[in-house]
Amino acid sequence: MSIINDDLQQLLLRYCEPESDLLQQIDRETNLKVLMPRMLSGHYQGRVLSMLSKLVNPRRILEIGTFTGYATLCLAEGLRSDGLIYTLDINKELEDMVRKNFAQSSYNERINYILGDATETVNTLDEIFDLVFIDADKKNNGTYYDLVFNKIRPGGIVIVDNVLWSGKVLGNQQDKDTRNIITFNDKIAADDRVEKLILPVRDGLFIIRKK
Repeated sequence: MSIINDDLQQLLLRYCEPESDLLQQIDRETNLKVLMPRMLSGHYQGRVLSMLSKLVNPRRILEIGTFTGYATLCLAEGLRSDGLIYTLDINKELEDMVRKNFAQSSYNERINYILGDATETVNTLDEIFDLVFIDADKKNNGTYYDLVFNKIRPGGIVIVDNVLWSGKVLGNQQDKDTRNIITFNDKIAADDRVEKLILPVRDGLFIIRKK
């Protein structure tokens, strides 16, 4: 998934903050026990998410796509003292692992973990968010973006993962997933309500600031 070669990736890791013991544990357990462990954000992207969250210093965070909770905990590092993070996921099979991971964290009491279809559960949230992270089924990126847009404060940030899709967005022969991602990227590029840029971090992070 990374568009940066392994040697450079190791250099980047040498110069960024280390993972906590809990994050290392979640990474190991995910790789040992969960299908498609590459979906986990991992050390470097996790530190990017943590840094962005700390810069925003959010009171309310929304994450769409919990997986095993690694990115959730990275984002939670930037919360204000009275802050909360809502994380939405549809995979009930991972619930026990995720709740165990959160229970070992100092952020446990500030995490609202909600299971169900995010296209439905997001509408139950009566909050205004400072930071939104979208990392779920890619075909619905545009749907999630539209659903949350009016729940984001002016100046708030949306981060969307996997927008470079292992470089497939440059290919001439594009599968359905790739076309969905390109369609979403084009949608954001044309949206004059926001400022935007893509960071070539791991598989591409779209950083979107609401005006």
